[in-house]
Amino acid sequence: MSKGILGRKVGMTQVYEQDGRAVPVTVIQAGPCHVLQVKTVDRDGYEAIQLGFLDKPRRLASRAERGHVAGISSKRSTKLKAAGGAIVSKPECEPKRFVREFRGAATADVGSEITVAVLEGLVSVDVTGITKGCGFSGWMKKHNYAGQRATHGVKKCHRHAGGTSAGTYPGRVRKGKKGAGQYGNDRITMRNLKVVRIDGANNLLLVRGAIPGPNGGYVIIRETNKLG
Repeated sequence: MSKGILGRKVGMTQVYEQDGRAVPVTVIQAGPCHVLQVKTVDRDGYEAIQLGFLDKPRRLASRAERGHVAGISSKRSTKLKAAGGAIVSKPECEPKRFVREFRGAATADVGSEITVAVLEGLVSVDVTGITKGCGFSGWMKKHNYAGQRATHGVKKCHRHAGGTSAGTYPGRVRKGKKGAGQYGNDRITMRNLKVVRIDGANNLLLVRGAIPGPNGGYVIIRETNKLG
């Protein structure tokens, strides 16, 4: 399995290299994460490791969320024990706010803790997050259209889209035409970002450049598979 961890965007700043160059970086609070579940081919049909990041107050967690990380007595578990069924091991930790899976053979046991030190030695990473939502946006803002001329013959429709379809045939707007609509709030991956520094004492990861999402947004950091 490729190396990975969950985190949260802190913000952007700059650091200085040994030669005096200023490097723009994004600071990420990466981990610590608990291993909540290890999935196998025999039981689940595929191999993966499930990580959880940041504790969630129990009063805000559902019974299913609490039962996923700790043993909670129930009629189903009682019947399963009485029948001699195998009980899935639990990490015995607090419910988590951000839970994601990493595909591949597991390299850690349930309940163990993964820190930013797992990324030591990596040159570049891929960072996945949810971009900032800009609500309902028009054609020009969303797709960078030029708009219509601000000159004679254009009457109060400078930011309108203009013609969008063919004439007699097909007589309709073709599917996939770029138009107004929701802008942002998409899952985006920034690939091959250079790892500038790793601060294991404070669980911080500094990567060169920008990553998607607002400050405080959750992100997924993976070892990149992009060459060059």
